[in-house]
Amino acid sequence: MKKDLFQIIEELHKQGKDCALCTVIQSSGSTPLKAGAKMIVSENGEIYGTIGGGDLEKSVIQNAIQIIRQGHSELFTHNLLQQHGMCCGGKLSIFIDFLRKPDKLYIFGAGHVGRALAQIATTLPFDIYLIDDRKIEMDKFLHAGVNKIPLSYKEILPSLPFSKGTYVAIMTRDHAMDREILSYCIHKNLSYLGMIGSRRKIEITKKMFLSGGICTEEEFERIDSPMGINIEAQSPEEIAVSILAGIIQHKNEGPFATLKNVTQINHKQNV
Repeated sequence: MKKDLFQIIEELHKQGKDCALCTVIQSSGSTPLKAGAKMIVSENGEIYGTIGGGDLEKSVIQNAIQIIRQGHSELFTHNLLQQHGMCCGGKLSIFIDFLRKPDKLYIFGAGHVGRALAQIATTLPFDIYLIDDRKIEMDKFLHAGVNKIPLSYKEILPSLPFSKGTYVAIMTRDHAMDREILSYCIHKNLSYLGMIGSRRKIEITKKMFLSGGICTEEEFERIDSPMGINIEAQSPEEIAVSILAGIIQHKNEGPFATLKNVTQINHKQNV
């Protein structure tokens, strides 16, 4: 059975690839294909479908790869005779829509807040991973749409991929464990790094990291910690909402956007 283009887009995203959907939205005169013709271009130049072939298609593929690299969508107009030497001589308007693969959200810790955060985050376009080696806590999470990894952080960290679309939320049962995960992730290529805790916990962690040469003060300030927008959150669900709100703010403002209005969250609320 032949796959439609949207199934192909889903498969490319599952493979961790960004792609672009190229659609002829307007045509005039003699053109190879008319409005509605579609072609997918992956980040490494693979194509699925066609918008007419020849030099036109070659040019659109190049435009699509550039769109993927820049991370935005754009409308292009092509005069087939003047720009591509195609004797049919018509004109086409082609919209290239950047289709970014879902961002990854790694949640370390399946306590009350971790489980609530994983569940609420399923309403957004995240590929979610809940990580904890406590079977009893992982078994409490029954919500669909989350990848459960029942392993210790030491086992899973070396195999986790990190990229500009990676978000990390640390909220394990142990302060030392939180710090070890934070230390591992702080120099990774990612968009967001946050850790739950009281202000005292954060200050102690900062002193330990700076004195131990783990990171610079500037690097530590990029961490969202304590995690969460100040909404006077009390319950695990409310805390999870505040954390997700902070993550969304980072996502919309750009990598390592600074959050000034944060709430103090006691680590004990999570275990």
